[in-house]
Amino acid sequence: MKATIQHTQQGIGLYIHWPFCLAKCPYCDFNSYVAEQIPQEAYAKALVQELQTTLAEIPKVPLTSIFFGGGTPSLMLPSTAQRLIDTATSLLPVSENLEITLEANPTSVENQKLKDFYHAGVNRASLGIQSLNPTALKALGREHSVGQAIEALTIAKKIFPRISFDLIYAREGQTIQEWEGELQEALALTHDHLSLYQLTIEPGTIFAKQYRQGKITLPDEELSTAMLTTTEMITSQYGLQAYEISNYAKPGAESRHNLTYWKYKDYIGIGPGAHGRVTLDQTLYATERHKNPVKWLEHVQQNGHALSVKEALTPAEKAQEMLLMGLRLIKGVQAQQFERRCGMALTDAVNMSMLSALVEENFLSWDQECLKTTPQGRLRLNAILEALLK
Repeated sequence: MKATIQHTQQGIGLYIHWPFCLAKCPYCDFNSYVAEQIPQEAYAKALVQELQTTLAEIPKVPLTSIFFGGGTPSLMLPSTAQRLIDTATSLLPVSENLEITLEANPTSVENQKLKDFYHAGVNRASLGIQSLNPTALKALGREHSVGQAIEALTIAKKIFPRISFDLIYAREGQTIQEWEGELQEALALTHDHLSLYQLTIEPGTIFAKQYRQGKITLPDEELSTAMLTTTEMITSQYGLQAYEISNYAKPGAESRHNLTYWKYKDYIGIGPGAHGRVTLDQTLYATERHKNPVKWLEHVQQNGHALSVKEALTPAEKAQEMLLMGLRLIKGVQAQQFERRCGMALTDAVNMSMLSALVEENFLSWDQECLKTTPQGRLRLNAILEALLK
């Protein structure tokens, strides 16, 4: 990897999708596929090829972050990660403090590879722990034990300067007291970042089918709300502040790559099903790759890429996307940045009478410079967005 340099111009993030998993979790709606035998070299070569083709067509702006997501990217060979990192950093300028994140599951196979990923260039690990309760891990379809999760955290903290891990709460049958205990245990193990997600039923998942059949239930709205309030209170006691609706970090430890999404900045997506938002000749394009890994591989081998969508976004489309992403942030959406990015005033993008009503009800805060949700509003974000957007 070449030496980093400072730039003042706008940067770009890079998302690399690895679609393969050991098992499909019942709550997961990501573009992931179970594969006992992964064609490592074919996919490594294709990812490098698609990355080279894509980077040849975009402005040479500084690379601010790389995120290996999935699927389970820790199932790839560390040498593949290194090839992709080296390719990206040789073809783009590199911003100061380039963040390179890899998602990993705490299985023994993956734990053994963490040091190799660090030597490949990864400097931030995100561990998919999901629970510190053995019964819950089984219900969530996870392949690891609580012991393996704690071992993975212990190993990762010795290797990587920055780590994060995920937990899912508001699970079936979970009480607020149980969540408090699990969260406090997690905070005692954490370093500087936690992603804490309320369990939601996503269409097309195993849980969605079981939910329709009445085989699983979730906590009611009152209990879910109490759990979120408790989550923000306890994390703050440990020095982690909410900076996004499901993410908590010590100051300076926020995920730079995910902030690229939430602040609606440019990012490239490569790999099966990967999305991107890239500015070319002052026009913002939405991009998408073929989802099916086999079809994606065929297209890359034939064309050098597997782009299936490249669509110029209208001001109204950009405005809707920026509000959908930005209102997840505790700091909200800045009006000047919104107008520069979308080509229209924030006040022209929303239903102003509804905005006034939501401010009056103390769900939103608006001072002509910044629009953001209040703590009460964050509990009802989806409903607020539906009402607010024209």
